[in-house]
Amino acid sequence: MDFEGLLSSRWSCRAYRDEQVAPELLEEIFAVAQRTASWCNTQPWQVLLTRGAATKRFAESLTAHVQANPPSPDLEMPAEYRGIYQERRRGAGFALYGALGIGRKDAEAKEAQMLKNYSFFGAPHVAVITTDRLQGTYGAIDCGAYVTNILTAARERGVATIPQAAIAVYSGHVREYFDLPDDRLVVCAISLGYADEADPVNGFRTERASVADAVQVLE
Repeated sequence: MDFEGLLSSRWSCRAYRDEQVAPELLEEIFAVAQRTASWCNTQPWQVLLTRGAATKRFAESLTAHVQANPPSPDLEMPAEYRGIYQERRRGAGFALYGALGIGRKDAEAKEAQMLKNYSFFGAPHVAVITTDRLQGTYGAIDCGAYVTNILTAARERGVATIPQAAIAVYSGHVREYFDLPDDRLVVCAISLGYADEADPVNGFRTERASVADAVQVLE
């Protein structure tokens, strides 16, 4: 598949089969992503990658924490969604709940679906991405580019993914659980594995704005 095909066909997987990705395949994915361009070649990203029982232990701990504690992000979360950003956010949510047959007023079902973020949707692996505190905003931007390359490299190899800011919302617990040093900030996580194609949650796709909506050409 060419580059355009990889980007066009990649989606955020929200249901996984109980099947590990081979260690050598994971190594390939992260080796490709390591070529990501970064500010002054700082390469500020560091990764904690779980597999098997380690993933399940982390999921259980994080889910329990989320149900009993307020958010504690390292990075500032969006203050508000307005205008087109709110429209896109709602559109993605409606598509998700529609695929699952969850009604707009079914708060209990929405809550249950939300909590699946913290069990990584059943993925066998989760990669927690951290940046160096002193690299500031540009360190986080570099990590965003790194995450994109992980997603694309995984797609090329038939591995499904979903980038998850939801994990970073509870950075305090992530930091404590993994005993992260103070100079590391939690940016996001990526769940990885093989998609459960039979699950209806994997049947919907989000839309993208046109180039004209995003790019202004000046002459």
